[in-house]
Amino acid sequence: MFTGLIREVATVKSFVGSKLCIHAKHKAGLGDSIAINGACLTVIETSHDGFCVELSPESQKLLAIENYKNEVHIEPAMQMGDRFEGHIVQGHVDTIGEVSEVKDNGNSYDVFIKLDKKFIPYIVPKGSITIDGVSLTINEVFADSFRLTIIPHTMKETLFKNYKKGSRVNVETDMFARYIAHIMKYQTSAHDLTWDKVDSITALY
Repeated sequence: MFTGLIREVATVKSFVGSKLCIHAKHKAGLGDSIAINGACLTVIETSHDGFCVELSPESQKLLAIENYKNEVHIEPAMQMGDRFEGHIVQGHVDTIGEVSEVKDNGNSYDVFIKLDKKFIPYIVPKGSITIDGVSLTINEVFADSFRLTIIPHTMKETLFKNYKKGSRVNVETDMFARYIAHIMKYQTSAHDLTWDKVDSITALY
């Protein structure tokens, strides 16, 4: 499990076949789970200046793989007792979104991201979303896109500074929104789902 708070912007040393090697300050251990651009991956090798992970053909097909070069976001998995910030992130990328506009407001930036309409039900105004591993709050939701507001600090310290119209990004929707939508879909009647049931479901996680 992750929080969506980027711990380091690391550098890609090499990406050959399925093996991605990262130069990072973080000292990873063999078998550790690390989110790279929001995708949970397993460390298969370590070195004095970084680590390597493996991306299966399935992962490479589902991720915005062109962003696994130069710089990448990394976040090690949470440990028991860690301070919980951001929101609950699984590192399971749902889909690829495409930046349709970046608007400079002077003291903030509006970033509009377009994606397949079937994921819109999981995107809730003022809810949480993860973009390339970054935990963010959704401001507005449209028919096939949504708007984020990015503060200057986030823009400067993350890969958001490189995004422009047409950039593709990994998107993980909110876990609870996905689970509730799935349960509602398979209810025999929409009235079978009560708020008491929703509370009991969310209490399990």
